[in-house]
Amino acid sequence: MRTDLFTDPVDGLDEALSAVDAFDRVLVSGLLRPRPDQADGLAALATAVAGSPLAALVAEAADKAAAGAAGEDHLVALAAARTALMGSVHDALTERVADITGRPGAERSAPDAVADEPGANVLAAARAWLCDLARAGWQGIDHDLVAGAAPVVSAMLPDPRLRRQATLLDGFAAELAASCPGATLDRVPVRRWADLWTRALLLTLPGAARTPAPATATGRLLPLGVDVQEHATAVQAQVHAVFEPADGTEPRLVRAAVSAPKPDTVVGAGLWQLLRPRMSLLAAVGEGRAMELDGMPVTDEGDLLWDDERARTGEPADPFGTARVALATAADPVTAPLDRHPARIAVPVLLEGYAVEHGGEGDGRLTFSLAGHRLAVDTDRVPTAGPLTPEAVAASGACLGLLRWDAGEFVLQPLAVETTVRKKTVAVHAGAWAGGTADKAGARAEKAATDTVAVLRERAGKLLRA
Repeated sequence: MRTDLFTDPVDGLDEALSAVDAFDRVLVSGLLRPRPDQADGLAALATAVAGSPLAALVAEAADKAAAGAAGEDHLVALAAARTALMGSVHDALTERVADITGRPGAERSAPDAVADEPGANVLAAARAWLCDLARAGWQGIDHDLVAGAAPVVSAMLPDPRLRRQATLLDGFAAELAASCPGATLDRVPVRRWADLWTRALLLTLPGAARTPAPATATGRLLPLGVDVQEHATAVQAQVHAVFEPADGTEPRLVRAAVSAPKPDTVVGAGLWQLLRPRMSLLAAVGEGRAMELDGMPVTDEGDLLWDDERARTGEPADPFGTARVALATAADPVTAPLDRHPARIAVPVLLEGYAVEHGGEGDGRLTFSLAGHRLAVDTDRVPTAGPLTPEAVAASGACLGLLRWDAGEFVLQPLAVETTVRKKTVAVHAGAWAGGTADKAGARAEKAATDTVAVLRERAGKLLRA
């Protein structure tokens, strides 16, 4: 592993992000009556793509927007330019990750042709609402403007082909509604809202959400670790794994995700009760076993469309053993064009032989030092739904985790560590409780969650019978 590349600058990265930031600031005040500083931000975006096929289109859009005369097509062009810049940042960082790990990359298939595009009218309505948002700006949003998304989302939801756009639009509108009126905001999440606006706008275009038909995977799945993402009303567990095809072709990295709605009173180890019944893979992860797949659908991006009927539990499989033997040769999955964004980078890596360094006074961040090169460790991402803790990470000698890009640097999200307890090497996994646990702390949390869920189900039953 090329640890020296963790901190080496990436050519052109700062310039691309600077142009993105300049455009994002434009959206704060909106494009209804642009100021001179907003014209500068639009010009910076146009200049950044001047050498690309988008050059003429974006230059015209920037001029129209600076004059307060931007139409729908012009705003789409600006969104495309921003997406192209973020995509270039993603590609540069992905190439750097490939240089660090030395792993090969998979090839992407062409999307399938579609005879008809779903919901042209409702997508046009969504596009119009998003353009109104850009004109008002984040400081100009109010409840009436944000409420315009509700009928669009309601019209999208019955069509499964539009569920992705509907979910994004609904979540974005909910965030904006919670921040209304925009004129009173002390702090605006500039990058995040620009990301959501850009992505939502481009997904309203015909063919934007088109993807290749899933392939099928038959062979052995070797779990590496579980990334748990928790919100007040939802939880998701994403299992990262190495897949070894039965036909002997090269292994590849894949993911399998399961999500569930949740009440805000179910936290910690109780989350597994909501997720466990939905995917048998979690039990295999908790037991440290492989799974045998037979015709499991899998996308180009390496996402398994999990079906319990197409999987059965296999032999014991140690994630650290898998990482030491198979990870180096497993191909990294490709990324869909509209998903090319630095925040999407989450690459499994195994680190060994590092020294653990603690931050200075007032800075509790951990750092792994490998051959004199430092890598920040994001212990804030360690979930409370498992036995892995920041203290265990700090006492570790080997770490299996996800290499991410955050706030201008590579960081490591731990999924599992090896540490020494009474002169014995012990592995501690974030997903160790996924299939159930005899651990005292985990058992107590499970029982508390069981009681909470039972009460909620009883109340729900009474409401339904009323």
